[in-house]
Amino acid sequence: MLKEGVILSERYEVMSRIGAGGMADVYKAQDRKLNRLVAIKVMKPEFREDTGFVAKFQKEAQAAAKLSHPNVVNVYDVGEDRGLYFIVMELVEGITLKNYIAKKGKLSVKEATSIAIQVSLGLEAAHNVGIIHRDVKPQNIMISTDGKVKLSDFGIAKAINSNTITANVMGSVHYSSPEQVRGGFSDARSDIYSLGITMYEMVTGRVPFDGDTTVAIAIKHLQEEIVPPSIYTPDLPYSLEQIILKCTQKDPDRRYQNAGDLIEDLKKSLIDPQGNFVTVAPLAAHAETAAMTDREMQNIRSSDGPQQRNYRKSPAAERDDYDDDDDEDDDDEGSSGLEKALTIGGYIIGAVIILILILVIGNMAGVFHFGKNKDTAAVSTSSAQATSEAASSSSSSSSSEEAPVTVPDFRGKTVDEATQSANAKGIGIYEASTEASDDVPEGQIISQDPVAGSQVAKGTTINVTVSTGEAKVTIPVGIAGSSQSDAEDLLDGLGLVTEIELQYDENVEVGDVISCDPAEGTEVSKGSTVKLYISKGEDDSDKVSVPAVIGKTEENAKQMLDSVGLSYTVTTTTDESQENGVVISCSPDVGESVDNGTSVTLTVNSLPDTSSSSSKSGKYVCYSPLSQPSGYNGGSVKMVLVQGNQSTTIYDGDNPWSNGGTYSTPIESTSGDTGEIDVYEDGVLIAKYPNVTFQAE
Repeated sequence: MLKEGVILSERYEVMSRIGAGGMADVYKAQDRKLNRLVAIKVMKPEFREDTGFVAKFQKEAQAAAKLSHPNVVNVYDVGEDRGLYFIVMELVEGITLKNYIAKKGKLSVKEATSIAIQVSLGLEAAHNVGIIHRDVKPQNIMISTDGKVKLSDFGIAKAINSNTITANVMGSVHYSSPEQVRGGFSDARSDIYSLGITMYEMVTGRVPFDGDTTVAIAIKHLQEEIVPPSIYTPDLPYSLEQIILKCTQKDPDRRYQNAGDLIEDLKKSLIDPQGNFVTVAPLAAHAETAAMTDREMQNIRSSDGPQQRNYRKSPAAERDDYDDDDDEDDDDEGSSGLEKALTIGGYIIGAVIILILILVIGNMAGVFHFGKNKDTAAVSTSSAQATSEAASSSSSSSSSEEAPVTVPDFRGKTVDEATQSANAKGIGIYEASTEASDDVPEGQIISQDPVAGSQVAKGTTINVTVSTGEAKVTIPVGIAGSSQSDAEDLLDGLGLVTEIELQYDENVEVGDVISCDPAEGTEVSKGSTVKLYISKGEDDSDKVSVPAVIGKTEENAKQMLDSVGLSYTVTTTTDESQENGVVISCSPDVGESVDNGTSVTLTVNSLPDTSSSSSKSGKYVCYSPLSQPSGYNGGSVKMVLVQGNQSTTIYDGDNPWSNGGTYSTPIESTSGDTGEIDVYEDGVLIAKYPNVTFQAE
């Protein structure tokens, strides 16, 4: 199993594992080149070891990549990386038909018919370009979240069937045609048989043939008649039952010969559920009993049992089956040759009879001018009598040609209402597609083709588009982590309303989106409200703000700090413009949010006491210059004069030694004739000038 984040072919980044089958694991991945999500099927190890199978697998997948249709899961790429062989396909978000049937038990007639038509359209597109599926079953049919039906695994089944039949085919043998079970030639009619079995399961909730082993089921496909689905679903319309029974005929010549004919009858069944319009070719006398040869029986039995891993056809037969689909199995071709010859002969005889009737009637009507004599006149008279009934019938049919029907306006009606109205006029309704609409309520018809007022023949099917309700918008991935303004602009552009809620989050920048509700990737209706959770940064509920201590006395300031749980230190300075003994600054600043217990430095103004000065002027001055300390790096400088318990800031600013490397400004002191000057750079003590002497003035 691949891990998340693995990149294949330097392009496809694996995101998650979303499923597993008999031959491959399926992963959801990001196509980094085209920036789209894809599904990748990675071949299991037991298949990778078979080089012959790998080559066929790649060839068939590449052929399937050429097929593009709305009802087909498209194949984008085929590749190999580090021994891993993989197919890149369209990612369909939805559910398999198998799971859908299991969930609902059985499907309604309209639902089953709609699914069958869409699968048939996909098969028709494939058959038209020469691609045969060979493994049509509910497990390979996806129903997307928007109601689209898509058939998957084109081309893959052929690689498996042409190489090895393993114990993993238990799920497929329920849907295999008799010719596939025998190992004979498969064509478009084999896919139609498998689709018929799938339709049977949709309307009854069960498969027609079941058993404990693949051999038991295979033999039933070959020898047992199918139980009519109406036995399990009594209210099943007659026309749909006949369609299913025709699809599942054991003789391919008695089935629908192409998907187009099947689609036409499926559409008719919607208009005329109890109609008797399905025709099945009569069973040839020689084909009423289908007996298997001993060789066929032995081949089937040899594949059974968990201990028997696989069986192979002979290398030559296997190579022919894969390389040239037109080469049928010899036994199968021999057994059906006589029947084909009889069928062709019947067609020729019928054509001759019709041609004779046309010539006779035309001659009687004067369209053909043949020369007449007695013999020809006798022939004409006899022929006229013999064909009078046919001519009368033709004339009656011509004269009773039905008038065209005016198509009503079905817009605004439900499909059931439209069907009832249409059937009353002899036409039908087919739900061709769905579409979101802000104006048309869910379940009502938005548009129709042909449009209202058109003239159409009776029996015509009107294709309608049905509303799924209000248009849905997907909340983009990447909202979280974007700025509030960018997120609001993006959501507003999608027609959504935003609501803001602030939250603390230390891991998301202030003003950025933490998350949104509904979450990214969610589908919502246009006009819905999306709540954006915006980061307020780190939670500061346990922080305190430095109180307004500026202008307070030292004692008052200390009391204020104590009351909010902050500690303090005190320094002094002299500022004659400020009142003595009051706090003139603090660090951290007033109003700043700090952790509980933080120490706040209070700077208190200390003016000199002039009342007891022993000098004439009451002050002492030092004129000695101070040289620049060797550890100074050019930062901000603060000089503090320390005298006993008193500290006075004498300088606070840029480089004081810029003038010749000395500080020559006179230094005043009012507390004595000696002191110490401490020098700080950017708050760090870098030098001391002890025993500075002051002179009284």
